[in-house]
Amino acid sequence: MGEREKRSKARPPLAGIRVLDLTRVLAGPFCSMILGDMGAEIIKVEEPGKGDDTRGWPPFSGGEATYFLSVNRNKKSLTLNMKAPDGQAILRRLVAKADVVLENFRPGTMERLGFGYDALRKLNPRLIYCAISGFGESGPEASRPATISSCRASRASWISPASPTARPSRWATPSPISSPAWRRLTA
Repeated sequence: MGEREKRSKARPPLAGIRVLDLTRVLAGPFCSMILGDMGAEIIKVEEPGKGDDTRGWPPFSGGEATYFLSVNRNKKSLTLNMKAPDGQAILRRLVAKADVVLENFRPGTMERLGFGYDALRKLNPRLIYCAISGFGESGPEASRPATISSCRASRASWISPASPTARPSRWATPSPISSPAWRRLTA
């Protein structure tokens, strides 16, 4: 067997790692997708009745949002109401068996739900907790939601129109390389 064949049959670097993905939209799903590409088991938790916001973003192919599909490969998925007692009990069981928890809620949200780092560490002392925030965990912009538009505007990455009467527009697709997810993966 040649060297190339041996490498193709090698165990992926993150095989055996379980990631509980509580993220949505871009930065978090992109981050967990890369971890899944490297062999981690990704369990994506979505809001009941709605799912990830990007499930409703056009364009669609076969009834599925292509953007959602583009950043959510290699994942298992379930819906869970993190505010309901039954949902919280399920989440605690999932955390106890996870190696990593990813979340990208506004700072303080997980603590208000009873699932901040200190609470989760009591359930699972070996847990790696990754909070992704577009504007940081503290400071004057911390509570600001990190939408694609707000991140682009703060980084001056809008396309200027050729005509002075036309409105600025955003790039056709989000750029995950400039996102907080990429910075988390390379830290």
